[in-house]
Amino acid sequence: MADDPPTAGAATDGPRLDVRDEGALREWSRRLDATPDELREAVAAVGDRLADVELHLKGSRSSINSERVRRNLNAGR
Repeated sequence: MADDPPTAGAATDGPRLDVRDEGALREWSRRLDATPDELREAVAAVGDRLADVELHLKGSRSSINSERVRRNLNAGR
């Protein structure tokens, strides 16, 4: 989609999350309601395919994840 943040990867393989790209990492953190560290951990666990990362995050979420994300983001300021 035109409004998706930049990713690298083959079109047939789906979008990939490049955790070295800070801009993409911030954008996907916002979109997936996860901290950058959670995204890095997910990529380490399941690889960089965005669909796999999203499924991994959904499987490891608690009901208060958005509060934890806000707290972690505010701690970095």
